[in-house]
Parts: sequence; structure tokens; C-alpha cells
Amino acid sequence: MCRVIPESWAWRTRDETLPVWPGHHQDLGATWRPEATNFAVSAPEATAVWVCLFDDDDVETRHQLTEHTLGVWNGQVPGVRVGQRYGFRADGPWDPRHGRRHNPNKLLLDPYAMAITGEPTPGPALLDYDPVTNTRSAVDSAPSMPRSVVVHDEFDWGEDRPMRRRWRDTVIYELHVKGFTQLHNEIPEHLRGTYAGLGTPTVTNYLNDLGVTAVELMPVHQFFTEPAVAARGMVNYWGYNSIGFFAPHAAYSSSGDRGQQVTEFKQMVKSFHDAGIEVFLDVVYNHTVEGESTGPTYSFRGLDDLGFYKRSGAPGSAYLDITGCGNTVDSSNNDALRLILDSLRYWVTEMHVDGFRFDLASALARTGHEIDMRSAFLTTIGQDPVLRNVKLIAEPWDASMDGYQVGLFPPPWVEWNDTYRDTMREFWLNPGPIRAVASRLSGSSDLYADDGRSPYSSVNFVTAHDGFTLRDLVSYDHKHNEDNGEGNRDGADHNRSWNHGVEGETDDPEILALRRRQAANLMITLCLSSGSPMITAGDERGRTQRGNNNAYVQDNEVSWVDWRPDDAWLDVYELTKTALRLRRDHHTLRQRHHFAGTPSLEGGPKDLAWMHPSGREMEAQDWFDESLHVIGMFVSGDPLRSPGPRGEQQRDSSFLMWFNADDAEVEVTLPKDDWVKSGEVVLSTCADHPVGTPAEAGETLTLGPRTVVVLRHS
Repeated sequence: MCRVIPESWAWRTRDETLPVWPGHHQDLGATWRPEATNFAVSAPEATAVWVCLFDDDDVETRHQLTEHTLGVWNGQVPGVRVGQRYGFRADGPWDPRHGRRHNPNKLLLDPYAMAITGEPTPGPALLDYDPVTNTRSAVDSAPSMPRSVVVHDEFDWGEDRPMRRRWRDTVIYELHVKGFTQLHNEIPEHLRGTYAGLGTPTVTNYLNDLGVTAVELMPVHQFFTEPAVAARGMVNYWGYNSIGFFAPHAAYSSSGDRGQQVTEFKQMVKSFHDAGIEVFLDVVYNHTVEGESTGPTYSFRGLDDLGFYKRSGAPGSAYLDITGCGNTVDSSNNDALRLILDSLRYWVTEMHVDGFRFDLASALARTGHEIDMRSAFLTTIGQDPVLRNVKLIAEPWDASMDGYQVGLFPPPWVEWNDTYRDTMREFWLNPGPIRAVASRLSGSSDLYADDGRSPYSSVNFVTAHDGFTLRDLVSYDHKHNEDNGEGNRDGADHNRSWNHGVEGETDDPEILALRRRQAANLMITLCLSSGSPMITAGDERGRTQRGNNNAYVQDNEVSWVDWRPDDAWLDVYELTKTALRLRRDHHTLRQRHHFAGTPSLEGGPKDLAWMHPSGREMEAQDWFDESLHVIGMFVSGDPLRSPGPRGEQQRDSSFLMWFNADDAEVEVTLPKDDWVKSGEVVLSTCADHPVGTPAEAGETLTLGPRTVVVLRHS
């Protein structure tokens, strides 16, 4: 309920108006102090702004902010307690065609809120306009709106410090906070699907055993479900629909949503750090949940629609939508850019996260309509003393025709390399020419070496949250997204997948064995390629989404990781773990320089040599032999090109890796040179050459169809 007495928009409740003291415009959001809480919000064209406090009976008290400095309305309200629910209202010009959409009937979330409680109730009340008359709506949205929360958290971090693990030592594991633990029987039921559940030893021990060094959490900024999805009776499960860029998503908290989610998130991060695992966040600054111009008003639309969202032309034109989500945040706007930077710094300094993956980063790198690698967004992050030292991962494209920018983001950025994904899928599942395979295996020097970037600038992956899981990649030729309610029109149509003879699940033992071997081949290739590997949660144990390659609305067992051992591909898990252990234990397999194809030391072997099955090095014409589907990769570790920490010459084992994507057996001859000595098989998907099998220079090995064999040479 809301009891208010209007007096020229000076609102009162319970027949009293509490004083508002002069505030500080520099501290945006709600800054709690025992004497008074400072509220500050940017609304440059508003003519009046109120902070609205809600008591436990949901009675609203409005306090007009009288201070207006550099576009920021501010004031201090005495006696506000920690956990207080609040929002803003803004009055001002109403001219939606020109980006002025102030409406004091709409309760607005604080863009800087550190916690948000409640969910919106879809309906006309959330619209700032009357859908019938197209005039400014007179309906109060407060009964339908969530609330911001005043937070003051004094978490004891103890000795926790930034880990700053080197990129070449990093193995990323992309997971969903809820989906990873929701079905885990070893986690207490009340903690499943929460930050607390994710921080338990059950999870950290599993990841340590696998060989993971960093988790990349799918969006944890507060998000809501789009009205169109809610109308289908579904929810946005993935979370790429942010509205609270400082607030941990409240639904993932086991302890409450009045600020407790902040403490619980911090404890989760600390638990990961204690286990030696970094925490990256998948962040969505390119658009907001407010959607297209006819969508709901939650926050930015009612404060500064003109400044916050890009236009397709002049200020009075329609939104520029290069995200596919209805709007695009204008990162060249000072207030929008400040919010992004303040949010990033907050998550680093206050929440202790170690890095970020930026969804649709190309949309943020635009000056006006053009992508600009010297844009304010990229330049300021590169110069920021806090942010330039954390891990920054770009998804180097957006939803526009010119948005694809793989290989073009400047240092210190690294990138999701979808070229790696596509090449490796085609090599293993639809064998074609092998020309591109060598570049992807060796760090994509064609994309990154020309501007001095290292192999680790390529974040290699074969699957991600968006698309088939690994199991589905080898089990389906076509997407099966009917349960999403969009007529199977959503999701990618070209997946470079192969069902190996039967669409979907089967009991055929030969097909099952081949699928599992192919899944292992892809995982081993990923783990041993130069660059930074990223694994999608559950791929290592055969997680399936039943052919759904766009499960963003599936908050159910379709998306959650199944921890039951009965249908788990535990052989794939063991092979993945072995590959990651080899990578961890041998500098040869995670070098920071691009290979030169020449000796690292005069008289020594080449640092990298590509081997033909006949035992000789590949020649120019071999790369164009379309019948050739097997390649050998010799990587020398004796000596390594990179010096040790004190400039010393480093030496390690050398490795010869054979990748056979042919559907027939292939005989390969091990090279007979001074630099290839006796060795043994250390990783294999070929039953005839198990781990421990000795191998001598000049020997011939028979590789089974579609197999990987890795040899270590002393």
C-alpha cells in the first residue's frame, strides 16, 4: 500500500516530512552512515527527484532531493537503517520521441544499488506511457516494482588478495551459479543453486581435481525476465538481461535479499580463492532489461533515456539496436561510461573478482555508430590503475553486420576465439582440409601475432553456454528448441555438429563409443592447444540439453548439471583431467610466445614442426591435400624459447601429438631425427596404444579411426 498526500509533488506520509540535509554528488547511489544516508542519482534533465523509502508495511515516504550538482540530484536522509528499501522518482520533460521520459508516477531502481529485492510484476503499470492514449501514464508503478536496498557490509576478507595468475597458466570453466549445484546430492538442499552452495568444498574440490584454475560465472548482476518470455510462462535463466550493475542477483542467495546476498557472494569468492581458483564474471553492459522503447521503465529510461541509450540517428530517432535485445547502452555518454567503470571497479575492489568476460564487447567499443578500438570505453579501461591489472575477455562481436572483430581488440584484452571453435568442430566432425587446423592448434598467430599479442590472447573453446553442449554436438545434426516456445526458430541453425548416425540419444553401443571418443578428442585438442582453454560446465561428464542449443529459458533439468554417475561420460572426464594435468606440469604445452618454426637454440630442434603421416615434415602442397585428415604436431621443450624467472635456459619434455580425424585407420611413422628420441604414450583415445605404450624414433604406429595419441619424448 502507499499512503501519500500530494502537495505540489512534496510528498508526505503519516502527516510528517522528514528533513533532507545537503548531500554529496560525488558518491552515487546510497552511502550509509550512522547519522545519515547520502542518496545521489544522475538525472541531468529532471526538474525534481525524490528518494522514496518503504517500511515493512510497504508504506512509502518520499523525500525531495533539493541539491542538483552537475546533473546529479543528492541529499542526506537521517536515521536510515541498513537494509532499508528505497527507490527514486523523477519529474521533468515528457517528450519520448526525443528521449525525455520523466514520469514521477514510476518508481525507479537506483542504478548504483548494491542490492535489489523483489521481482517486477509484468503489466501496464511498468510502462511510462499509456498504451491506449500514448500519453504519460498516471498509474503508480510502485506496487509492481522491486526495491533497491541500502547496504553496508563489513565483510572480513582476512588475507585474501588478488591472485593474478598468468594467462598461460589459466584454465577457464564457464558455469551457471544455479545450474551447477541445483542437482548435486552432496550439497545441502538449502544451499543448492546458490552462491553459498557454489563455494562449498564439494565444488572447489571437484574443480581442483579436474584442473580448473578459474570459474567464469554466467551473469550475476541483478537481472529480470523479459515481458515476452514471462508471457510464455517462462523465465530468463541465463541472465543476459541486467538492470543492477552493482547488485548480486538476489535469487542466488540462500540467506536473504536485504543485503545478505552481498555477504554471501563475497564468501563464495573467498572460498574459491582459498582453493586457488580465480573468479571471472560474465558482464552485460551493452544493453539493459528495459528493452525496446515500448518496454518497461525500471530505471535508466526514467532518469536519462536520451543519454543512456544509443539512437539510430538524430536524438529524436529510434533506438539503435545492435545487441538484438531492443536497446544499446551508449558507452560514449559520460554518465553511462562512468557507471560501467564504477561497476567494474566495485566488483574488483569490494567483491574481489579477478576478471570479466564482456558480452557483445563490440557494442561497447563504438564511438557513435562506428567500432573504434580507441574508443573511450577501451581507452579508459586500459589506463585505469585498477582495471588494467585484471583479466579482460572480449566477446568480440555484436548483433550487427560490422560487429565481428575477432583478433582486433587491443592489449590487455584477450578474446573468445570462435574461429578456433568452428575449425576444430569441422576437423573432428566434418573432416575437410587441414590448413586452418595448424593455426588454431598453435595459438592463432594469424589473428594475434601481427600486433604483438601472445597465444593466450586466444580464449579457445569448442562449446559455450550459447549452443550445443559437447555431448549434444556429437549427438544431433539439428537443433531441437521446441520447448522454448518460439517454434524452433531461435538458436543457431549451422552448428557444425554430427549425430554419428542417429539423431539424439541411442542404445547402439558402437555409436555411443564413437560419440564418447569424439567428445574426448575435442576436449583433449582444446586442453593441449596453445592459448587459454575454456570448458563449458558439465561437458567433461557428458551433460546434455536434449538437443536444445538456446536453453536460455530452461530453468530446469534441461540446463542443470546432472551429477548422477549412471549416465555420466566419466571416461571423458578422466581424459580431460589427464590432458589438463599434462598442460599444468609441462611448460612445453603452455608457452607464452608464438612458435617460430625455427630452433630456439642454435643446433637444436625447431620449436614446432608439423609432421606428415609418412614421418617427414609437412610440405607446402600437403596443406592442400583434401584427402589428408591426420596431422602430427611436434612441440620441443628442449630447450624452451622463454627464459626462466632469472633468465635461465629452461628445458622440458618434448611432445608429439597425432590427431587423426579420418574415419579409417592411418599408419604414421615417427620421425627419426636427433631431436626425436625414445618416448611413451601419455594420453590416448586409441585402444591399440594405451598410456604407457613405448615408442621409438622411426617406428610405425597404426592410429585407429578418429583418435588422438600424445607421445612424450625425453
